[in-house]
Amino acid sequence: MRPLAGLGRYVKRYRGLVTGAGIALVTAAVTTLTLPLAVRRMVDHGFSAADGRFIDTYFSMLVVLAVVLALASAARYYFVITLGERVVADLRREVFDHVTRLSPSFFDVNQSGEIVSRLTADTTQIKSAVGATASVALRNVILCLGAIIMMVYTSPKLSSLVLIAIPLIVFPLVGFGRSVRRRSREAQDRLAGAAAYAGEAIGAIRTVQAFTAEEAARARYGAAVEDAFGAAKAAITARSALTAFAISMIFGSVVAVLWFGAKSVLDGSLSAGTLGQFLLYSVFAAGSLGALSEVWGELAQAAGAAERIHELLDEQPAIAAPPLPLVLPQPASGRVAFDGVHFAYPSHPGEKSLRGLDFTVEPGETVALVGPSGAGKSTVFALLLRFYDPTSGRILVDGADLRSVTPDALRRRMAIVPQDVTIFAASIHDNIAFGTSGATRAQVMAAAKAAQADEFIQRLPQAYDTLAGERGVTLSGGQRQRIAIARALLKDAPILLLDEATSALDAESETLVQRALDGLMENRTTIVIAHRLATVLKANRILVMDQGRIVEEGTHTALIRQNGLYARLARLQFDHGQASLERSAASS
Repeated sequence: MRPLAGLGRYVKRYRGLVTGAGIALVTAAVTTLTLPLAVRRMVDHGFSAADGRFIDTYFSMLVVLAVVLALASAARYYFVITLGERVVADLRREVFDHVTRLSPSFFDVNQSGEIVSRLTADTTQIKSAVGATASVALRNVILCLGAIIMMVYTSPKLSSLVLIAIPLIVFPLVGFGRSVRRRSREAQDRLAGAAAYAGEAIGAIRTVQAFTAEEAARARYGAAVEDAFGAAKAAITARSALTAFAISMIFGSVVAVLWFGAKSVLDGSLSAGTLGQFLLYSVFAAGSLGALSEVWGELAQAAGAAERIHELLDEQPAIAAPPLPLVLPQPASGRVAFDGVHFAYPSHPGEKSLRGLDFTVEPGETVALVGPSGAGKSTVFALLLRFYDPTSGRILVDGADLRSVTPDALRRRMAIVPQDVTIFAASIHDNIAFGTSGATRAQVMAAAKAAQADEFIQRLPQAYDTLAGERGVTLSGGQRQRIAIARALLKDAPILLLDEATSALDAESETLVQRALDGLMENRTTIVIAHRLATVLKANRILVMDQGRIVEEGTHTALIRQNGLYARLARLQFDHGQASLERSAASS
């Protein structure tokens, strides 16, 4: 149960609910434990005295006890269920907050669907444990202990038989509980794997259907679900064995107690009422232990879920703010410098993406990074945004080493238009305003107009209030790209990062957006990644990268004259484009 102990800090926040639940639990348990006393007095005195008023009084008291028990049980349910919902809401929020602070290196090796499974399925298990299951367990512990005390008080001789049996029941419970927890953890891991694949397949449903891979996807998910079922079945089997063992031992001891008690009544050493009282307490104790055997399995399952949640919360971000961060100079100038930067991705430590990279971008300058795929261009952006830290060397923004400032302060100075645009399942307005809190409708519209997006947005059913759909599936590639450009325009950061910002646009839109970008780049430091060389002809400098190094530098004209890698790439693109035009003309 140790993983569940970590939930104590959440429970402590709501002392009022805990106090109310505790009072209700104790009241319900004490009320239940008084019933056998009333039964004994009625059997030993009420019937023998043949006093109708005595019986009426006791039955009236039983009705009062029943009302008290009902109210206490209702209060217990309210307090513990509310507490469970409140604790799990806090836990989910904290886990999500923590996950959003983890570094990209964590997500390089962990599936998003598996993380979402921990946020949903595992926290649901914990909610049950903190709420109803824990309440039932505590109630039965109180009932069991109270019943045992009253059994000893009622008949020490008969109690010895029960006390001998208790260790034979409790110790196997603990052992079985560990097995249940281990098997439950395995079942939850398998289920999380199935959920991760389902999320991946559903998110790419158009690709799945385009390649008629529905059957393969169904088969893979079905196999994952069956695997999870097999693991869950093993956990269920362990819980069933635990329950069968506990109940057989418990009620076997009750039968033994009843047999010895009946003999004691016959020889006159025990009254019938006392035996009835003892028998009721033994049933309470036996029933409580039997219920504990079941809820123990549920708590073991919740412990497995809590263990998975704590693993996530214990994960530390690889990129974090320093203890005493420097304050970036104000006003921002936008100077960027790479000084002897070497880097290899954590998932591939033996493969260097950058090898001694050195370059400087002066304030207001536009620099383009070109080169073949795998040259390290996108890695430059990943390091500049401090998604990773260099293996060696340093990166400076406005003279400050990125490792000496907070990631938030650094990223507020940058706006990026990525090649793979992220559109959220929200309104167009909210997508453009993403990352710029408090943006007004007028500001959003101005950014959209500058990005040549306002025209197509106004044609949508609800204009700026139209929902974009998950991942922007209702928008074309060019429309998504223009929304991303509007988002960067709205942020108005001193450093602009463009990763093939016009790659998804047609020729007419590209011309219009390029004009908007030309205005946006004025007085801003701009770094452009481009595969289409036509988009970088106006850059102040072009840095040609190959195998993580800068191999050429200059303007377009100067690099063509050098007749190196850039000139070869240019010939491939422009000659291919000319050939395509000639073929089109001939075919028409």
